[in-house]
Amino acid sequence: MPAPPITASTQQHLDIEDIKDDLIILKDGSCCIVMQTNAVNFDLLSEAEQDATIYAYAGLLNSLSFPIQLFITSRKKDISSYLQLLKNQKAKVESEKLKEQIGKYQKFIEQTVKENMVLEKDFYVVIPFSSYELGVSKSVKSSLAGRKKDLPFSKSFIIQKAKTSLMPKRDHIFKQFTRLGLKIKQLNTKELIELLYKIYNPDDVGQFLSSNEDYEVSLVEPNISPSDQQTENKQDTANNTV
Repeated sequence: MPAPPITASTQQHLDIEDIKDDLIILKDGSCCIVMQTNAVNFDLLSEAEQDATIYAYAGLLNSLSFPIQLFITSRKKDISSYLQLLKNQKAKVESEKLKEQIGKYQKFIEQTVKENMVLEKDFYVVIPFSSYELGVSKSVKSSLAGRKKDLPFSKSFIIQKAKTSLMPKRDHIFKQFTRLGLKIKQLNTKELIELLYKIYNPDDVGQFLSSNEDYEVSLVEPNISPSDQQTENKQDTANNTV
């Protein structure tokens, strides 16, 4: 008797139903879009620039008529390639004084890394779309909680309604963040999958899978081989027969 296929049981406990058309679709029918932005070093701005930034930020907050979520991801930065670049650059230059300066800078970077953890931060803005906007009542939502359920409506219908609601809000955020001097872009389907993969698999950062389907396969394997499993099943069958 062949061993039953392994199912990705861990993913069944996640709230994510699918990632499609640049949307994250949750199991209750809710959706969201995710946008990535950069940061501004406020301390390096002039006083006039700081005042303008504060005014633009206040304008952003006062203009919002819908909820948004802000979150930041941090991970340790590997600067070994940068140190190697400095080493190669030092070998190329002919000026002894310039070599000395590069060497001092290289030692400074190495010492800084030893004493402090260098982190790379990414900044994101999320605009949610609630399943209540689809007409799903609280009573229906609570009755379906805690057990496996289908989406309240077809996926295509949910995507259509979500885009109708989210796209004007996205454009408004784009305009307001541009006033702040920030660059912002919406993550596409592939980028959303990679972002969630990095969040749920922090130890595998930089090891991305080749296709969307690869993120859905089971990553949990049994401790015994399939041949051992088949032998064990045959023995159990024989014992039951006896």
